[in-house]
Amino acid sequence: MSVIERIEDQIKNNPVVLYMKGTPDFPQCGFSGQTVQLLDACGAEYKAVNIFEDPELREALKTYSSWPTYPQLYVNGELVGGCDIVIDLYKKGELKPLLASVGAAG
Repeated sequence: MSVIERIEDQIKNNPVVLYMKGTPDFPQCGFSGQTVQLLDACGAEYKAVNIFEDPELREALKTYSSWPTYPQLYVNGELVGGCDIVIDLYKKGELKPLLASVGAAG
């Protein structure tokens, strides 16, 4: 399976995927940590992928998404964006309904 096929498989088979630096328990950058906090505040169920564990995926995802930075949040197969966009959605009260629309909010 190619790296692009792995990315597509992860996004297709999980309603919410967060590509991040580190893990939800041990984020390795502030932006990834903030995004995890907001997802947790919404009671979200999501798959977290530590990009540091897979350098090939880390590089390929930038091209796949046309988004150069991490974290990257995908909902229902679509790139939502990075930390700033997730913060904005949360502040507007739009993040939890977005997550709920795919059955991923508590």
